[in-house]
Amino acid sequence: MITFTILGITNHLSIGGHVIGVITRYAQSFHALKILCSYGMSNNALDVFNKAVVIAKVLYAIPTWWLFAAASDREKLYAFIRHGIHLTFYCHDNPTVVELVEELDETLFTAVTQNSFSVLSQEIDWEERLRNELFCV
Repeated sequence: MITFTILGITNHLSIGGHVIGVITRYAQSFHALKILCSYGMSNNALDVFNKAVVIAKVLYAIPTWWLFAAASDREKLYAFIRHGIHLTFYCHDNPTVVELVEELDETLFTAVTQNSFSVLSQEIDWEERLRNELFCV
């Protein structure tokens, strides 16, 4: 049987391997952050570096596969963020994974619907369609 992966989703609609791979790959970045911390980098600077390098990579393309994530895969992502908080690389008052995913999803949706050059915005009246779906018209 042939297996293929697109944006982390296998042809079995599973992203477990992708989640483990992403977490393993970027957990190694914590070592670099520990070294920066030992050289006296402030917690605020570590937080900015972590969000720019680690969190951004972990969340790359997440709106495409978040709905396919099993509860165990989501828990691994939550644990990864909690570990970053424990190491003081991610502030506890920063957005949660769910909040970050919702924000990315909303940003993507807005970018597609508000771009007058987008094929999707030209073909579909999003406001009318949402009104119809929300109010069952």
